[in-house]
Amino acid sequence: MPHAICMHEHGGPEVLRWEEIDARPLERGEIRVRHEAVGLNYIDVYHRTGLYPVPALPCVPGLEGAGEVIELGPEVNGLEIGDRVAYASPPLGAYAEERTLPADRVVRLPEEIPAETAAALMLQGMTAEYLIRRTYPCREGETVLLHAAAGGVGLIASQWLHALGVEVIGTVGSPAKAELARAHGCTHTILYREEDVVAKVRDLTGGRGVPVVYDSVGRATWEASLDCLRPRGVMVSFGNASGPVEPVNLGELSQKGSLFVTRPTLMHYTAERSELEASAGALFDVVRSGKVHAHIGQRFPLREAAAAHRALEARETVGSTVLTVDR
Repeated sequence: MPHAICMHEHGGPEVLRWEEIDARPLERGEIRVRHEAVGLNYIDVYHRTGLYPVPALPCVPGLEGAGEVIELGPEVNGLEIGDRVAYASPPLGAYAEERTLPADRVVRLPEEIPAETAAALMLQGMTAEYLIRRTYPCREGETVLLHAAAGGVGLIASQWLHALGVEVIGTVGSPAKAELARAHGCTHTILYREEDVVAKVRDLTGGRGVPVVYDSVGRATWEASLDCLRPRGVMVSFGNASGPVEPVNLGELSQKGSLFVTRPTLMHYTAERSELEASAGALFDVVRSGKVHAHIGQRFPLREAAAAHRALEARETVGSTVLTVDR
């Protein structure tokens, strides 16, 4: 029988347990995938702790994986047994050796992209795609602020923005992470533990501020992010690594320059099949061009997902983390 990481209650990493699971029969429109690699993302922590609700407990967490189709359910078209596929969307269930999921939520994986690369890139890469191409379409010559620039989304977005001719100011937690971020396209880095982020951004932009801030940190960076924006700038809050943002005073947005605020999620930007295919296609194209590559900073066996969560929450990881599956 296949194994999976199962979660019977919310809590710390210790609630993630390696267990045998039943392979239930496929329903209409579903496929069964045998994973080669699984992606680790901060949203997995939110599901584990209960910050983001899960449909029911017990459950298998995880939203991202890559592998091979091993079974087709009724009324599945366009896929065959043996196809290499990848995905980054609900329903939960990626932390497993095998899983079922709707066929319309996976995309075929190009031959030249390994499964580990896909597991490291799909969720974070499509997140970078919608952030810089659709939430606020960045243009050549602009300067933007990107928090957590040495993280998974940060390294991908920095490379992509650099390819578009956009200057990136990235915040990082250490000199080593600053060096990594600059190697992946950041024009300037700010050590947020040692430097005044707002003052540095204002200095780098001649006092004007930036047109957009991409912020996955949340509560700890909220006020500084707003203060880094130019008038009518766009605050893109797409994560809560430091905790959720407090309720927003709309009057504050007016006082700080008629600012715009959005709280987007990948799921809403890939809800339609056409959007999912377009986003994944854009990501695959930029990877195949050589302008963006996956930086897999660490690997953990899937059965050691709890250790991977501890490292992620302690900010000990860089780039993407992949959970490997024994075959």
